[in-house]
This record gives sequence, C-alpha cells and structure tokens, in this order.
Amino acid sequence: MKKELGTFILLVVLCVVVAILQPQFLSAANLQNMARQIGMYGVFSLGIGIVIITGGIDLSVGSVFALLGVLLSMMLTEWTWPAALVVLIIIGIAMAIGALHGLLITKLRIQPFIVTLCGLLFYRGLARFIANDETKGLGGAGRFDWLRELATGVVFGVPMPFVLLIVISAGMWVLLHRSVYGRYLYAVGRNEMAARYSGINSARIIASAYIILGLLAGISAILFAFYTNSISPSSHGNSYELYGIAAAVLGGCSLRGGEGSIIGILIGAALLQVLQNLVNLLGIPSSLNFAVMGTVILLGVIADQLLQRRSARAA
Repeated sequence: MKKELGTFILLVVLCVVVAILQPQFLSAANLQNMARQIGMYGVFSLGIGIVIITGGIDLSVGSVFALLGVLLSMMLTEWTWPAALVVLIIIGIAMAIGALHGLLITKLRIQPFIVTLCGLLFYRGLARFIANDETKGLGGAGRFDWLRELATGVVFGVPMPFVLLIVISAGMWVLLHRSVYGRYLYAVGRNEMAARYSGINSARIIASAYIILGLLAGISAILFAFYTNSISPSSHGNSYELYGIAAAVLGGCSLRGGEGSIIGILIGAALLQVLQNLVNLLGIPSSLNFAVMGTVILLGVIADQLLQRRSARAA
C-alpha cells in the first residue's frame, strides 16, 4: 500500500497545483471531460495491470482498438447488424485475441513482448486492409442510439465510461483481492516455477489474464469508437497501450510481476489524465504528451527499483 499511498498523494498535490495555476481545471465541463477520459483509459488499464501482475506485457492493445473499431463501424453502418449482436461479437473477438496471445505465450513459450509486438503490427495492418485504408465512421442518430448513449451518455452528471469503470473495478477488486484466483495470479507473477510445483496450473492462469485483458479491451474499444465517432485504421488507438502500462506502473504494478492492486491502477490512470489535462490547460505543446508519459514511466520504474533494493536490504 505504500506505493499506492505515495501515488495518491502525488495525484492530490498535482490536482491542487493545477487548480491554482488554472482555475478552469475545476469547471464542471473540464471535470466531466476528465472523468470520461479516466473511464475510457482506466478500463483497459485494469486488464493490462492484471497481465503485468503475472509478469507479462501487452503492446498490441492500441492496434486491437483500431481493428475492433473498424469492424464495429462496418457491422453497424454497412452490414446493419443488430447492435446487441455486434457488441457480443466485438467483445468475443477481443477475448479470442487474448486467448491466442495466452496460447502462444504458455504453450509455445514465446516471450509476451514478442507475441504482442507482432500483434501490434499484425492487427494494425489487418485493420488497414479490411478498411481499405479508409476512415470508417459511426454517423449521427440511428438505430443503435441506445448503444451510443451507453458509451457516451451521462448519468446524474457522471459520464457513462466513468460509471462503467467503477462497476468493472468493483468486480476486478473482488476477483484480484478476495478470491483464490487472485492469489494464484500473484503467486504465478512472483515465481511461476514455484507456483507450478505447488499445484497451480500456471499456464491456465497466465492465459486467463490475457483473456480478461481482451474482455476489457473489447469494452474500451467500443467506448473509444463512439467517443471519436470515426476510426482511422492507421492512427486510431495509436500507442494507447503505453497509457495502460504507465497507469499500472504508476499504480504500483512491478514489471517483474507479482505486485499491484486495482486501487493503485485506478490512481495511476487518474494521475495520467490529470497530467494530460495539465498539458492542455497550460498551453504546453501536445507534442510533449509522449515525453511526459515516458518520463512518468521511467520515474515509476526507478521508484520500483529503489523500493526493491530497500526491501532486500531490510530482509
């Protein structure tokens, strides 16, 4: 909890500083927009955090968003499939991609970095091929308005993506912190071989983590598609996986595996969006966004290394 507390204090201090420098930060419109961003990015960040806890990584999430966004648009506007069926298909494809990654990692023993790096290239290329390198849109009002409202609407002033994040986080918290499955995840992340010898099916646990990420990525893909309302297969979701990795690392997930929490990942996702909001409100060039994010990831890794050394010395 020390990491989570430190990140939370940093988040509070940053919010206070931004509010002082730019009072517009506390406006209802800005807070609502920031809550929407936290919701959309937070959902898939939880999945990436789960994978990192097992000692894995996923670099393909952004490209998966492009592929699923293109398919979502074509199914709804060109093929005119029922919206409910389309949602199930999109989430099913996302989970199948997660299962494929898990199979390659656990059965063929290919490094997660290599598997998902190949996925990053393959899914982006497939999206561009399917869309014929054309931007796909979701149009205006139509027969799937209920789905658009679910993805972009507001409930009592709170954006739906943020509401979904809270609901999903509650379920993930129970799964990770109050179940046998959660203990297995941590055990596999700390020492896969020891977990296997203790009777845990480590291959199944690791594969299931990628399937969970697929599920959450499928939900996020729908949210992002309706938020942008158009999907350019060459740029949609570009580098979004870095936001998820940064949120998890900031939230206390160790890239070595075996550490992390749902609360921490949420705080990390919120901190990243506050930083993005700071860049926008203070008129800092948006081209520095990735520089800020890279610095944040580096600082998170350095802090993790220092904490590990201190713990080793104390032991």
